[in-house]
Amino acid sequence: MLYPVILCGGSGTRLWPLSRKSYPKQFVPLVGEETLFQASASRLSSSDTLSFAPPVVITGSDFRFIVTEQLAAAGIDPGAVLIEPEGRNTAPAVLAAALYLHAKDPEAVLLVAPSDHVVPDKAAFHAAVGKGLGDVARGKLVTFGIRPTHPETAYGYLELSGKPSEAGDPVDLKQFVEKPDLERASAMVAAGTFLWNAGIFLFAAKDIIAAFERHAPELMAPVRGAVEDAAADLGFLRLAPEPWSGAAEISVDYAVMERADNLAVVPFAAGWSDLGGWDAVWRETDKGEDGVVTSGEAHAIDCHDVLLRSDSDSLQLVGIGLKNIMAVAMNDAVLVADMGRAQDVKKAVDLLKARGAAQATAFPKDHRPWGWFESLVVGSRFQVKRIHVHPGAALSLQSHFHRSEHWIVVEGTARITIDDEVRLVTENESVYIPLGAVHRMENPGKVPMVLIEVQTGSYVGEDDIVRYEDLYSRGQGAKG
Repeated sequence: MLYPVILCGGSGTRLWPLSRKSYPKQFVPLVGEETLFQASASRLSSSDTLSFAPPVVITGSDFRFIVTEQLAAAGIDPGAVLIEPEGRNTAPAVLAAALYLHAKDPEAVLLVAPSDHVVPDKAAFHAAVGKGLGDVARGKLVTFGIRPTHPETAYGYLELSGKPSEAGDPVDLKQFVEKPDLERASAMVAAGTFLWNAGIFLFAAKDIIAAFERHAPELMAPVRGAVEDAAADLGFLRLAPEPWSGAAEISVDYAVMERADNLAVVPFAAGWSDLGGWDAVWRETDKGEDGVVTSGEAHAIDCHDVLLRSDSDSLQLVGIGLKNIMAVAMNDAVLVADMGRAQDVKKAVDLLKARGAAQATAFPKDHRPWGWFESLVVGSRFQVKRIHVHPGAALSLQSHFHRSEHWIVVEGTARITIDDEVRLVTENESVYIPLGAVHRMENPGKVPMVLIEVQTGSYVGEDDIVRYEDLYSRGQGAKG
């Protein structure tokens, strides 16, 4: 059986401010209506030519409910969601998936792919996977190489043993090549025997486990221990944190692939992008002859080769007479840069981190299993939030040490618990939550419930919370 494995970690700092550590790019609809994660899961689902098992997703604890919510919205039922106690790069993640699936199915074949790539042609991608299955049956580890469309310095390359055929048949890999400078990249593209490294892999579980045992044996014990001692948590499988902490933080390329001698490459030329910067988003988006891409409340006047994006309904972004510029505006941050400096956006994130700015890593909307909230105003002793609760969802039964709260319902109906009292609060009604009171809000209705929360007190941080009951089995802490 062919099992998709979707790697769903990473922070995507080069797509800041839209992509941040708390809500990275794979969960955002950057190209089209689907998020990149949803598009990846759809691409790794069965077709007329290939049959897939439900996808296995590997992600972090903070994203576990976002993953299941987005899969449900796309009509996809996951086979398993493995929760990493902490990010350790791709090698431990791939090995964990292989060990998990091998225990379930000793003949399992894994198709491992990132969750944030764009591959528009699903049929062509499935055809490429089909070409690689023959080499997998012969015990090879297969990777996918993208035929270059231009000299690119942001990607690693795969050097082939010979020029690929027009039919896209697998070719033996000669070596991996690190990200080159422009002169070297131009020479490699001209040679015709180099492909971009897509970071997509196809192999039998038993073969990749054997490769780890041979080339990265130090990873075997901690990752195997984390898988064997994993604990079920609602619909998730939490890898055991103690053994996992002993695994080195290393990519699967460095740990195994660059050392293995049984690799084959399937060339792919039907369109691909890792959306590694705003320039890539611009290239992947339909545009007119003037090269202008606008989205949201963004507008261009006499502009050429620009990307203008506003992700706030209340923020109008207007560019006049711009050329080769990217501008991305959100409620709490704005990026303006030359398109040629797209790879330097992560420098802005580093700068903001050094200054202690929350915008470096925290997304304006904080997504939770029951819905989301966003801070509208924050002061030294108060905070105003908008809280959106999904139909049938409920926040935890909780209390606070340092703040009291006022809740004003503006849409829908809330069922409010305050100590021993339970009552319904409808639109334009409010309720006061005293300091220390045990309380909960629920949405008993069929439509979203929205309320405005005004917090007042000596401390209004998200970690001032004690949970007593929770539908989502979260522990203590800001997100549990």
